[in-house]
Amino acid sequence: MSQLLIHGGRPLHGEVTIQGAKNSVLPILAATLLTAGQVEVRNCPRLRDVDASVRILRALGCEARWEGARLLVDTAGLNGCAISDILMREMRSSAIFLGAILARCGQAEMSYPGGCELGPRPIDLHLTGLRELGAEIDDSGGLLHCRAARLRGRELVLSLPSVGATENLMLAACGAEGVTTICNAAREPEIEDLQNFLNACGGKVSGAGTSTVTVEGGRQFHGCAYTVMPDRIAAATYLCAVASAGGEGFLRGAREQHLSTVTAVLREAGCDIRGTETGIACACQGRPKAVRPVRTAPYPGFPTDAQAVLMAALLRGRGTTVFEENIFENRYRHVDELTRMGADIRVAGRVAVVTGTETLHGAAVRCTDLRGGAALCVAALAAEGKTHISETGHIDRGYQDIVGDLRALGAEITRT
Repeated sequence: MSQLLIHGGRPLHGEVTIQGAKNSVLPILAATLLTAGQVEVRNCPRLRDVDASVRILRALGCEARWEGARLLVDTAGLNGCAISDILMREMRSSAIFLGAILARCGQAEMSYPGGCELGPRPIDLHLTGLRELGAEIDDSGGLLHCRAARLRGRELVLSLPSVGATENLMLAACGAEGVTTICNAAREPEIEDLQNFLNACGGKVSGAGTSTVTVEGGRQFHGCAYTVMPDRIAAATYLCAVASAGGEGFLRGAREQHLSTVTAVLREAGCDIRGTETGIACACQGRPKAVRPVRTAPYPGFPTDAQAVLMAALLRGRGTTVFEENIFENRYRHVDELTRMGADIRVAGRVAVVTGTETLHGAAVRCTDLRGGAALCVAALAAEGKTHISETGHIDRGYQDIVGDLRALGAEITRT
């Protein structure tokens, strides 16, 4: 298993181009099953989770190959509707294939998905919505046996604005008769990106970005070329890296409208942030300031995926900052590793209290999950001395080249 070695304690200066969005491309890859043709996915990040999706597509009989930063997918040869337990356990987002396979094949078989251990993340909302569309689902014995001779559009009301459930039901609704309306839908930008992809393939979907998404089913889908939106969480990570180490950086391709809650907090912490048509510029001098309580919430609230990296950026903050995690139960698994570097953090349930310390020091730490691993990198950039970060496979699930990106921003980082 590779390790990252970071020499911290020096300001950053540089420019990085933001990769395609992990949380956008995964449902788009599942959606290619609706086309029965060739799709060119541009700005597709090379991630462990993308590789897992490619393996699922190939196991179903589809073709997928890389050409530079483009992934070419041809689903005309689809010859299966079952996904093995081994493939399902590789990532949480594998559940998104359920709606697409049902829409294309009328049946599907898979186990429950895996992914980072962030606490219970049931797919009950996915299954309830699919049943309301007409699917018969037997989930006994840890396997999902699904059949849907005919899906029928109707109004679906989600009890929570779940991103995964919204996406899964959008895909299934594309294969249903009539119109499906998803109420209390998730509003994340990645939902809008999925809508744009479906429409580029001949679908008729509207309302993404609002709490009501409408899908007209039964349309003929075709292949297309589509460019994935930039990854807002990767952008948030690198903004927090500059805030942590100090200095300045430019994030080419980043869209501030997708990051307004994050940039607002960083401005409060003393960073100078400017959004432009081509990206986001960030400059931070000296230690950051503590900020008002940060509470994670569904979009457009503060993203749970940015909580860990912001916490890392404020470890040297002047004063005390309170974090409240309202999405996942186990989102503070990185805290013990940060304390090895001298951080002062107290956790009680969903609340973490960060008291800024003047100096952090390098240490041997390990990644606990995807965003927690990124947080260790952010903290290491501000720490005096060397930080060894192990179990970096978690980071590779969501960052195409975190070493190259941080080097582009001026960090001294190597993979060993």
